[in-house]
Amino acid sequence: MVGDTGLHCKWLNTLSLMENTGARKISACEHKTDVTLIILKHAAEEHRHAYYLKKQIAKLSEGYSSYADPFLIAPAESRLYLSKLDLEVCKYLKSELGLSGQELKFGAYLLVTYAIEVRADELYPIYQAALDEVKSKVNVKSIILEEEGHLEEMLAQLKNFSNQWEKHATKAVEIESSLFSSWIGALDMELATVSI
Repeated sequence: MVGDTGLHCKWLNTLSLMENTGARKISACEHKTDVTLIILKHAAEEHRHAYYLKKQIAKLSEGYSSYADPFLIAPAESRLYLSKLDLEVCKYLKSELGLSGQELKFGAYLLVTYAIEVRADELYPIYQAALDEVKSKVNVKSIILEEEGHLEEMLAQLKNFSNQWEKHATKAVEIESSLFSSWIGALDMELATVSI
């Protein structure tokens, strides 16, 4: 994909969309008054990632200022990925811990973010290796460093959230893995039609 400029731009734009969606979801789960520095930092960094990925597109091409469907890969699945994860984690927290209201929002924020950070720690280094292999002008090294920091912060918060945090985190990762497989399947289907 990194060898095809059009597809690469769509990939970057899709990642930017997903980072932006994550930033907006973090902001939406904030308490009205009790907003921690970690949550503010995390939302700001996710917005920065969305901006940075958009900016990387300019190294390859012009005309990707929009998140409209023609500028994304698997647009419907990419838009719904985090919402589906959030919904499934909320269902789990309601049934497993009986959470509701702000506690549910915060618990979902912790588990969804943890699962996404685990995924980012896997996905971005693979992408960076592909970029290095073709000596691309694009790079995501700064995102990799920040995502590693996010994962450490989420682990610390999860330990304070529940003494059974590992069980809950494992469930969130399991849910995310299933959604990720579906998302990759949608990407593969779209890329197969492009290749034909």
